[in-house]
This record gives sequence, C-alpha cells and structure tokens, in this order.
Amino acid sequence: MSKIVNRTMALFEIFAAEKKPMSLTGLMKTLEIPLSSCHDVVQALEERGYLYEVKPRQGYYPTAKLFHLGRTIVEHDPVVRRAEPLLERLAARLNSSASLAKAKGTELTYLLVCASPDPLQFVVAVGSKVRNLYATSAGKAFLGSFAPEERKAMVERMVLTPLTPATITSRKALLGDIEEGERRGWFANREESVEDALTLSTRFVWNGVIYVITLSGTLKRMERQLQKAVKELRAAAHQLEQDDET
Repeated sequence: MSKIVNRTMALFEIFAAEKKPMSLTGLMKTLEIPLSSCHDVVQALEERGYLYEVKPRQGYYPTAKLFHLGRTIVEHDPVVRRAEPLLERLAARLNSSASLAKAKGTELTYLLVCASPDPLQFVVAVGSKVRNLYATSAGKAFLGSFAPEERKAMVERMVLTPLTPATITSRKALLGDIEEGERRGWFANREESVEDALTLSTRFVWNGVIYVITLSGTLKRMERQLQKAVKELRAAAHQLEQDDET
C-alpha cells in the first residue's frame, strides 16, 4: 500500500480512537513517522477541508466532510443496499447479530453488520477481516468453497492455535467438520473462538464473487432456534444469489 494512503487512513483511525484534538507532534509520535511527513499529510487534509486547527497550537480535529462523503457512499453501495434489509430482518427475527463478508484471495472482509436487538451482542467491525478461518463459521464456509486438495493444503499451512477449550486443533477433525458443513449446506462455530457463542454461516456466489452470511448469538439462544435460524439463513443467501446481475 502507498505510504501516503496508509498514513492518511491511519491518521483518521487515530482520531477515532483518541476522540480528541491531536497536535502535530502527537500525531507524529503515534504514526511513528518523521515530522515533515506528518506535516505534509495534515496540511493536505486541511487544505481539502478534512481537518481544521481547533486553535493555534491546540491541535487538529477532523471536520464532518468525511462523514458526509462516507454516508453518501454507503447509501449507494450496491451490495449494502440489497443485503441490508435482509440482514436487518434476520437480526430482528432471530434476536441475533447478522453479518455479510466478501471473499478476496484467501481473506474475508466484513461489508455489513446488523447488530442484535439484544444488549448481549457478538458484533464484528465493518471493514475488518474474519480473524481466522479455522475457528469461525464464516471461515469454514469460505474454506469449503475450495476444491478438496486445495482446502487440505490451506489447512496444512495453518497454525491451529486454541482460542477456547472448544477450538478444533486437529487438522483432520477440522477438514471433517468442513466436509460435514458442505454436505448440509451450513457451517457452525460452537464456542470455538468465543465462549458462550454459537455462530452459523452459509455462502453464496453473487456476480461471480463468494459472500458469506453469518448469524451470531449466545449458545443457548442459538441452540433453541437452530433449525429456524439455519432455514432463514439459507433462504436469505438463496434470495441474494438469485439477485445476481451477471
């Protein structure tokens, strides 16, 4: 990635994390870049209206310009516009979090997350990567899309670090679990990455690209409504796949 692009995005992430004006020196130290480079980024963003100086020598803070641009972009995102109503209904009906991830290469990136109405939520961040492929239902659904030999080779390269007592750390067992998911058309993660959580995933192809839908909730709640959740999850994936524009 271009240094200037990386530094620019990191700068906005710093403001989101700190939630306060930042001095040029503070930004420089946090970004770990030379003062001249930091000054160039800040000056360019200030000139384009993305940053303003709160007070002389009192630090900089982002304007609302990025927010308005981002809102317009999201409102016209073709994937989000189609998938969001479906995922919102899933989350409301099943009292679970619902997410949509897109595959590229050997990674999955979350494009859309609809939180559960319940205060106890298992929510991931839009734009983040699926953190691992071996202990998440989304990761298993993605691995299932590869031919058996390629899938086996990918699993062989993985370090199956235990995240909870329920994490599958046997490559043979993991491959068997993925094969079982392939046969039934959906994949599960029972406390393998987070204790007291059950997630269900299924994948579909949309305009030639693999997507994965995931439902997440507490173990007890998801177990009680397992068959209903699987049925609605697969129905949503089927509906989105039928909307393929190719």
